[in-house]
Amino acid sequence: MTLVEFVPPTPHPLWKLCPQMGITDVVVKVHPDQTGLPDPWCYETLSGIVSRLKSAGLAVVGLEGDPFDLSPVKEYGAEGTGNPEAREEVAARYRELLESMGRLGIKLLCYNFMVGRGWSRTGVREGRGGAKATCFSLADSMALDGCREQAEARLRLNADQVWRNYEFFLKAVMPTAEKWGIRMGLHPDDPCLPSLGGYARIFGSVEAYDRAYALYPSPSNAVTFCQANFKLMPGGDLNRMNPAETLADAARHFGKRIAFIHIRDVKGTKEDFTELFHDEGDTDLFALMRVYRELGLDVPVRGDHVPEMAYDRILAPEETPGYFTLGRLFANGYLKALLHSH
Repeated sequence: MTLVEFVPPTPHPLWKLCPQMGITDVVVKVHPDQTGLPDPWCYETLSGIVSRLKSAGLAVVGLEGDPFDLSPVKEYGAEGTGNPEAREEVAARYRELLESMGRLGIKLLCYNFMVGRGWSRTGVREGRGGAKATCFSLADSMALDGCREQAEARLRLNADQVWRNYEFFLKAVMPTAEKWGIRMGLHPDDPCLPSLGGYARIFGSVEAYDRAYALYPSPSNAVTFCQANFKLMPGGDLNRMNPAETLADAARHFGKRIAFIHIRDVKGTKEDFTELFHDEGDTDLFALMRVYRELGLDVPVRGDHVPEMAYDRILAPEETPGYFTLGRLFANGYLKALLHSH
């Protein structure tokens, strides 16, 4: 396993800090909102991003997140809408992106099929030593959405519709991923609720992943094993189960289908949770690392969301909560020790 970092595609303190930590492989998000470039699927655009990072001593080994607006595919059929031409255009651009990745030797794409909104947090709570820990509360989310319930009848897209959209997407792009030897690691819904913001969420269980794989069995149809999401999937009271065993069972179930590992921990339930420093949760990360080794996984690993620490905003004033810099330095040191211990 190789420790990687998720860095912005434009100059950032992590561009200098990663090589100093001994981390030279990175993943990036190339959405125009991050790059300022309108056509990330084009070889010339993607090559330019890769070249700039290479000049900083960083090798792009994967892309992560939506590379551009996928709503014509993800939200197809919502509230009576649906533009087949726009959907086909998005699929064609995605195939072009995969081809550009293949030409550049980028063999990993971490993607999701969260409809309406991506990963969602509702605020911050005070964590260890006064650090600001990102959190999610379903009650707060519904209040922000201006509704008191998310009944199926009120959904803009129900689960069957989202599954149909996902099947279209998968079958439209997976042959290109296979052709170029790219592994597309599907990230769980975050949070892994049945619905959020008026849209059904379908990737909140191991069974859903098996259904996705059955639609297109292939080494390219892979899993991003985001530990905290899989920990919260069983639901109920986490204190009545052993989270490490639950995660270990899920990892063994997927085995070599795992293409990418996100390491983070939470306390609470999928309806209400707080994110933690990597060393303070109840998940036995050492035991999980041993499981990954036993499975023979040789995949990129990265630390995921971290609390905001004192002085973080001096380094990156406009950073996204969960991705401030100092907590990631701490996390990478901790994860390097775990990796070296095996």
